[in-house]
Amino acid sequence: MAGLAGPWQARREPALRKRRGRDRRRAAGAGRRHDLVVTDRVRVTLAVLRRHVPHAALAARYGVHRSTLTRAVREIRPLLAGRGYATPAGPRLPTLADVFAYAAAHGVTRRGDGSEMPVRRPPAGRPGRRAFVSGKKKMNTIKFTKISDGRGRTLGDGAFGPGRRHDQTARHTEGIGALLEQRPHIRCEMDSGYQGLRRDHPGQVSVPPGKPATDAPPEATAAGQRARHAQSCQRICAEHAIAGSKHRRPLQRWTGRRDDLPETIQAIGSLVSDQAATW
Repeated sequence: MAGLAGPWQARREPALRKRRGRDRRRAAGAGRRHDLVVTDRVRVTLAVLRRHVPHAALAARYGVHRSTLTRAVREIRPLLAGRGYATPAGPRLPTLADVFAYAAAHGVTRRGDGSEMPVRRPPAGRPGRRAFVSGKKKMNTIKFTKISDGRGRTLGDGAFGPGRRHDQTARHTEGIGALLEQRPHIRCEMDSGYQGLRRDHPGQVSVPPGKPATDAPPEATAAGQRARHAQSCQRICAEHAIAGSKHRRPLQRWTGRRDDLPETIQAIGSLVSDQAATW
């Protein structure tokens, strides 16, 4: 909690100056006291991210207005999301480039898998409304990619996008191909949505092999199933990392604003990585 006090103050001062339109005239610490100190702001944010406790209930517990508590969560959540992901080696990984650098330095084979979170349907008539409709889930979703190591520790969350967007488009947006070219020794285990990434980087990216034809002989069918099972066993760590984040109640059924979901996923992933780094 102490590590968030400095960043919180650093973000708060420019906002206050913009609202005043000038520099402050009194020394720091003067003026009206906060209804919620930084420690309490962090506590209520952790309660929301872990148990999805209603803001009204927490506001009654701390004796403040609901809007005060909601504002506190909106101030602390981006700080938690920006901390990066903890690693057993010590350094935190705030960006995807840092994840690749960490994997190259420690010989980590990256495991990646995509997931989707149902979200509220945009209002009728809003541009881009159909972009959130997932053909797989048959509902409105937001996609993201979870990156983990061989023990299921979360190393990063990224490639956020509406449910209609394909994983191949997401990897172009995030620049994964360029990062693989910069570090040719990194190996990745991905799901079948990254066939194009394996085609461009055959020695680095592994995806499940294609299914045998329906008229293939039994030997070929059995060999194909064994190959898919072997690749799945290598990639299952990413599924465990996704489950580690989705055990948190907010990600079991997201009822908030769509724009807040990526930040929430990163904040929860950062907190989960703190626990996983001790394994």
